[in-house]
Amino acid sequence: MHQHEKLNYVEFAAKELTATKTFFTAVFGWEFVDYGPEYAAFSNQGLDGGFYHSDACNRTANGGALLVFYSADIKATLAKVEISGGVVVKCFRPPSFEFSSRPVRPRSAAIHRCVCAVAAHCNSRSYNQ
Repeated sequence: MHQHEKLNYVEFAAKELTATKTFFTAVFGWEFVDYGPEYAAFSNQGLDGGFYHSDACNRTANGGALLVFYSADIKATLAKVEISGGVVVKCFRPPSFEFSSRPVRPRSAAIHRCVCAVAAHCNSRSYNQ
């Protein structure tokens, strides 16, 4: 549903469009709709968007977007990312939102779930499925 002045669509540069699509399909199960040889759109991933072919690429080190994914099984997700040639830029646990002067143990297994940030592909190697 479109909402006034809320993010609606995001686009990322991809040096190798086919490798980028292969990676996101293998790791996260994304499906793409191609709009010619230089653009591929995705939807139903929390935010719709697309990748466009470019000599530039989305690197966080150069100020590019950081893609953060939630995972209920972080070890399995990390393994899929690495097997498929991705790079995990950061991995962290979401805060428990409990305030205390001393450490507090999480009360729910849901808090033990992690999110990971994955770097988009920018080099010229092929990626395994």
